[in-house]
Amino acid sequence: MAGSAKENVFDAAARCLACADVAQKLELTRVVAGAIIAGELATEADAAAPRPIGDPGRPARPRLVPPRELAQRGLGSSSGRAALVHAVAHIEFNAINLAWDAVYRFRGMPADYYSDWARVADDEARHHALLAARLVELGHRYGDFDAHDGLWDMAVRTADSCLARMALVPRVLEARGLDVTPGMIARLRAVGDDATADILETILREEVAHVAAGSRWYAWCCAREGLDAPGTFRRLLDEHMRGSLRGPFNVDARLRAGFTPAELAGLDEIAA
Repeated sequence: MAGSAKENVFDAAARCLACADVAQKLELTRVVAGAIIAGELATEADAAAPRPIGDPGRPARPRLVPPRELAQRGLGSSSGRAALVHAVAHIEFNAINLAWDAVYRFRGMPADYYSDWARVADDEARHHALLAARLVELGHRYGDFDAHDGLWDMAVRTADSCLARMALVPRVLEARGLDVTPGMIARLRAVGDDATADILETILREEVAHVAAGSRWYAWCCAREGLDAPGTFRRLLDEHMRGSLRGPFNVDARLRAGFTPAELAGLDEIAA
């Protein structure tokens, strides 16, 4: 792949994370993810420590605003559907950065960990591209609507702990997509937008595997630290998500994504 012959997994992930041009980021993600999955880049034990977390590479637009300032639009109009597609495209773009930060930031993990999150980054890039193309069909481009930065805020809050990152980003914030996407698909089909609904069907199917990766590595981190996984998950939810966790939950999808019945019961207990 292009880049320094001495480049390792962490350097390559940092390049993907820092890239602010959308088209370049998608292509770089494809190339670097392929190299990591193929085992072409080393995870060097003596690699430099990760830099403190900051803002990831992203374009000047969309403008980032607090969630409460985002306009609510119905799906009955083309502009309303475009706003929904834009919101999901922004989530997928954020997810690219989240996956690369998971590769870059957490050292001393098994090779399969880095391959898993490189694969997730590649999937998220493809999802963003599908949604961006659909936006063009609806007369808009990525960046035309305001967006918020909630996903990255949680990345900052969990930058010092792989265990907390795996628990709270893939298994809480990204898993929310498993809950809400079926309803979005149904509403889109009801208004005749099968093209967007078909894209969301693909994303929903593949996001189960992404959340499952979070479940797998969360359990691995708990085992490494000698912690009870369900009890620790509940403690983290109480510390970070009480009052902001929303149901109902897609039980079938979450079970396929590695949640236990006890964990799902805990979600129900603290959900608003």
